[in-house]
Amino acid sequence: MPDAAVPAVPPTPPVPLAALLAREDLGLRQIAGPRDPATVIHWAHTSEMADPYPYLLGGELLLTAGVHIPEAAGSGTYFDAYVSRIVEAGGAALGFGVAPVHDTVPRALVEACDQYGLPLVEVPPRTTFSGVARAVWQLMAQARHTELRRVTEAQQSLAAAAARPDPMPSVLRQLAQRVGGRAALYAPDGGEVASAGRLPGPGAGAGAEVGVALAGLAGVVRPAGEGGPGSGSSGPSPSSASDTVAGVHLAAYALGTGQGFVLGVAAPRRDPGDHTIASVGAVLLSLLTGEHQSSTGAARSSALVRLLLGAAPEEVAPLLDAGERWVVVHALPDGPAPDAVAASALGAALGSPLVDVAGDVVRVLVPAGRREAGAVAGALAGWTCGVSAVVGAREWGVADTQAARALSRARATRARLVRHGDRPGLAGLVPPAEAAAHARTVLAPIAGNAALVETLRTWLSLHGSWDRTAVALSVHRNTVRQRIARCATLLNTDLDDPDVRMNLWFALSHA
Repeated sequence: MPDAAVPAVPPTPPVPLAALLAREDLGLRQIAGPRDPATVIHWAHTSEMADPYPYLLGGELLLTAGVHIPEAAGSGTYFDAYVSRIVEAGGAALGFGVAPVHDTVPRALVEACDQYGLPLVEVPPRTTFSGVARAVWQLMAQARHTELRRVTEAQQSLAAAAARPDPMPSVLRQLAQRVGGRAALYAPDGGEVASAGRLPGPGAGAGAEVGVALAGLAGVVRPAGEGGPGSGSSGPSPSSASDTVAGVHLAAYALGTGQGFVLGVAAPRRDPGDHTIASVGAVLLSLLTGEHQSSTGAARSSALVRLLLGAAPEEVAPLLDAGERWVVVHALPDGPAPDAVAASALGAALGSPLVDVAGDVVRVLVPAGRREAGAVAGALAGWTCGVSAVVGAREWGVADTQAARALSRARATRARLVRHGDRPGLAGLVPPAEAAAHARTVLAPIAGNAALVETLRTWLSLHGSWDRTAVALSVHRNTVRQRIARCATLLNTDLDDPDVRMNLWFALSHA
């Protein structure tokens, strides 16, 4: 059966007692109890209570100077009762401070610790209890840093595996390697689709037992109504479950596609970061199984093939089953460059799986009917977005350019979200053909230089700001000044004149 609730422990890896004993500056010495390298400490606690049981949470290194010990304790059952209560409360070890109360550790206490299997550590007079506690926290901080680095490296390697030509096997192999065990993907009918790694266990028989248990655990989290074990149970299924069989830690994660796929993981240990690593693997496999098993994924694949073979965008757009109108979103994250997971999350927030990572920018093709949802309507936290006008499939390229310009303006003005053509103008009063002819005439002197045209467009949109234009174009402000001066010369006009600026902006809007 799945494990019961685990007692609360601090959100940091525990410290091996051996690591604390190895600190030469403390001078600690274990004098009783089992010398098990697996003994770990979750925290340090000082108490001089005769019965510390009510004040212990479990996993402590309990420190005492023996103030509570009565003079006649050595001839009675005091130490048996004292040590048994510590063990009953789940204490990990007992540290006894020599001096000023006792010159040596009481022999009866040593015998009781040996009897009840509680590690007993002698704390020398030169070492304070606060010094021991500080050492525990230092070791915990080091362990936490190491664990965070391990989790970060695992996340990066899993994301890289998902981008390989064989993403599912690659993710499973990487996950199995990171947890030091086996990872398996189970189908909705309970069958094993793919797996990687080896089942941990002392022998072949135990390995088979673990394999059967892992498949059974997958049935626990499989949504009700799907095939396989446990599908007939009533009520909602849990999203994850864990168990321990033959000393092997098992975990199962229902994938978020809603199709009944389950990730199973078997490992010889369960470190604090393993759940996070397995959860990342489950998210990636959810994306992969959803992509390859859904009809929409097949339709997108068909649309891509037709585009590559020369079909026009408007011919393949119906395959995407998203209507005839679209917007393009360009998004720049506030933090590091986006990876596949971050880009997919943004696409999900926008309601579209059509996502492309181009350098630092994520581009998303979004059906116009969904453009008011999620990030586009409210500027998703952590992203700066530029949004195109609503276009048909034939104008996808135009919309891409509009979104790029909108993002440049958003960056320059430090706005979270900028839409192309947010406010209607007087341009609607001029027939499009006449507006385009006027634009060609006005801009003819600089039309052959794309850098000049784009610099003039950006500079005018930012009200002649040299600094903001430089930010938007990712060039030096002196380069902006030189280009604008060149535009003024070629156009033979005064760019400080507001009428000239208005005329040029109208022309650029229809170029």
